[in-house]
Amino acid sequence: MLVVTILEAMSTVTLSESAAKRINAILAKQPDKSYLRVSVEGGGCSGFSYKFDLDDKANTDDLIVTRDGVSVLIDEMSLEFMSGSEIDFSTELIGAAFKINNPNATAGCGCGTSFSV
Repeated sequence: MLVVTILEAMSTVTLSESAAKRINAILAKQPDKSYLRVSVEGGGCSGFSYKFDLDDKANTDDLIVTRDGVSVLIDEMSLEFMSGSEIDFSTELIGAAFKINNPNATAGCGCGTSFSV
């Protein structure tokens, strides 16, 4: 697990209440998985994109973000792009999706999963 100082913790990733509820509902249907893993990959229409996976174990370099009994894993490299972000779950008329409110993103695309820094 990644250990962070108090100053670093203030700028790490947070999880909204709605995201925690949705992750809990997803994991309840996947008894062999314990975590939602969020990572950043090269690609997408704006340069980088978010990837969401279910995982059964944490790696030694993962930051573990916990809220309301659920945990999200973020690897050390992805954390550099996501520091200060909030993982949220939004339900709108056009659909429901996880959203990353990332203060480091200088541009994004309409799909909400691609960004540039």
